[in-house]
Amino acid sequence: MNANWLMRRNRFKKKAKEEKTPWKWPSFVTEWRTYTRRAALLMLLAGGLGALTWALDRPMRVISMDGSFQRVSPGQIEKAVAPFSQAGFMSADLDGIQRAVEALPWVAHARIQRRWPNSLHVTVIEQSAAARWGESGLLNTRGELFVKSEAHVPAELPRLSGPDGTESQVAQRYLAIQGRMLEAGMRIAALRLDERGAWEMDLDSGVTVRLGRRDVDERIDRFIRTASQVISHRLNEIAYIDMRYSNGFAIGWRNPAAPASAPPKHADDADV
Repeated sequence: MNANWLMRRNRFKKKAKEEKTPWKWPSFVTEWRTYTRRAALLMLLAGGLGALTWALDRPMRVISMDGSFQRVSPGQIEKAVAPFSQAGFMSADLDGIQRAVEALPWVAHARIQRRWPNSLHVTVIEQSAAARWGESGLLNTRGELFVKSEAHVPAELPRLSGPDGTESQVAQRYLAIQGRMLEAGMRIAALRLDERGAWEMDLDSGVTVRLGRRDVDERIDRFIRTASQVISHRLNEIAYIDMRYSNGFAIGWRNPAAPASAPPKHADDADV
């Protein structure tokens, strides 16, 4: 009897313990409540950020600018920025404004900045013209044609020309040799590439140097090392120097009465 009594007592204790176990929410309900709290917090933060942006997004009242303004006028910049002027301080499209300003002739680069509380600052860097292209175009120092038709082309700039699409090729060749020519006491006034791919350059003395289509760099080297020294004291009498020979060069004189120089042998007939 004692054993039965103990068994009933243990069952009673076990049942009492089970009744004392606290009730818990199912796991999916707990997770849903956690996600809801997080979503509410995110919405609160987004709402606060939106309210702050709205408060800061004041209409732009002032446009300031700086730059050399030799070829670009402040009026041109104001006109380019005008379509964006209705935007607020925070909502202004800085990239769009930059593209609009950089689309102006003579503008190489523009930097746009917000300045608290309601102004926009535009910094303009102008193009640097390295050479003319054709009659009235202008090339920058990277060989890019940035103005196709300029009313007032600086007369001191060298004139480069060639078929459409060769602007960079001609400019790079000019930039590669201009320093060496200056060191040799000569200045390039013009550099041309014709439709056949043949090169010519004019010196500021009026002498034309014919370089042809092949081995152009080697012929330029030979002209600087040899021909320029031979002709340096008679540049005013010479019309052209023909470097299209493998073993020398020929001279064309301005005065027909001057003794003609015999062309060197072994002329490159494919170029002459």
